[in-house]
Amino acid sequence: MAKAVYPGSFDPVTYGHLDVIERAAAVFAEVNVAVVVNPNKNPLFSLSERVEMLEACTKHLPNVTITQFEGLLVKYVQDKGAQVIIKGLRAISDFEYEFQMALMNRKQNPNIETLFMMTSSQYSYLSSSMAKEVLRLGGCVKDLVPPLVEERMRLALKIGVAK
Repeated sequence: MAKAVYPGSFDPVTYGHLDVIERAAAVFAEVNVAVVVNPNKNPLFSLSERVEMLEACTKHLPNVTITQFEGLLVKYVQDKGAQVIIKGLRAISDFEYEFQMALMNRKQNPNIETLFMMTSSQYSYLSSSMAKEVLRLGGCVKDLVPPLVEERMRLALKIGVAK
C-alpha cells in the first residue's frame, strides 16, 4: 500500500484537519503529516508547538507520523519514500489554488500524485484562521478544535481558560 504526505501549516490543527488525517490513515499504509514553514503566514504557534499538538491529537492512529519541513514539497515527499500528496479541500474556492499547486508538483516530479480529499460537510466552513478569529472575538470553538488545542489557543491569545 502507498505512503502519503499531508502537508499544511496546521496553525492550529482543527477538527477539519483531523477528519482528513483519520480518513487518509484508513486508506494509506503510512501517512506523514508534515507541518510546513510558510513564510507568507504569521503563525500563532511555533513549528514545534504545532507538531506537539498534532502528535497529541493523532496518537490513536498508529500509521500516522508528524514531522516538520521547509522547502520543496515534492522533494520532501520523495525523500520520505511517499507516492501521494494529500490535500484537504473545504470548498470550490480551495480547489483553484490547490489545482495549480498539484500541476506544479507534477511538473517537478511526475511520479508523485496529488489526491484531493473533501473534508466532511460538517467542517466545510472551518479554517484555522476562522477558529482563531472566533476565539479572539469571544466565541465558542468547542466544535472547531480539540480541547487541548483550545487551551493552547487561549494561552497564546491571553484569553481566559475554557470552562
